Amino acid sequence: MPVTREEINNSSGSLRLSAVAAELAEIGRGFYARGWVLGTSGNFSAVISHEPLRLAITSSGVDKGTLSTDDVLLIDGQGKVLEGKGHPSAETLLHLAVVKLRGAGAVLHTHSVWSNILSDACFGEGGVKIEGHEMLKGLTGVETHEHCEWLPILENSQDMAALAAEAARVLERNPNSHGFLLRRHGLYTWGRDLAEGKRHIEIIEFLLEVLGRTSFTPNFKQHR
Repeated sequence: MPVTREEINNSSGSLRLSAVAAELAEIGRGFYARGWVLGTSGNFSAVISHEPLRLAITSSGVDKGTLSTDDVLLIDGQGKVLEGKGHPSAETLLHLAVVKLRGAGAVLHTHSVWSNILSDACFGEGGVKIEGHEMLKGLTGVETHEHCEWLPILENSQDMAALAAEAARVLERNPNSHGFLLRRHGLYTWGRDLAEGKRHIEIIEFLLEVLGRTSFTPNFKQHR
């Protein structure tokens, strides 16, 4: 059963890490099966408590096709490991930035083929614009296919502190965006809880593939 934000923030703050870890592992294996997080790519997190901030996050270097509860760590608001074995993802600071600025209950990051292609192809435009598709209504707060979704693109970097700072600036400049892309890297999105975050991944990955296939298919416009 999906873990809701209400459960995460219950009065006792006693939501067990194991329950969240099990759901993160299930989501990760599902994304692997769909080709969105092959090998050790991608990372996922969910908030255990906001005050103080405690985050369950996947361990670095783990094959997502075999992701298990043992591969999920508990960290604090500075990224320090409080429980579990291994090291948190190198991109932990990005997860923390999204949680703090969006009030998210879950942050999910995939490395799909189309997010890689479009994040590079559209980098000069600053982002990917998606509009006119019925599936946009799967994004929280969107009620019409006429919605225009803007996914900003950040240049990738191995300097995680600098990248997290840039992600924070992008989030502040684009308060209505449901995600962002790292160039030649992948997609970040989030949700009030894991169920919403998972839905956003599915919707945005679908739309990126549609946009990519229609943009790069020869003579597509002649057949419209």
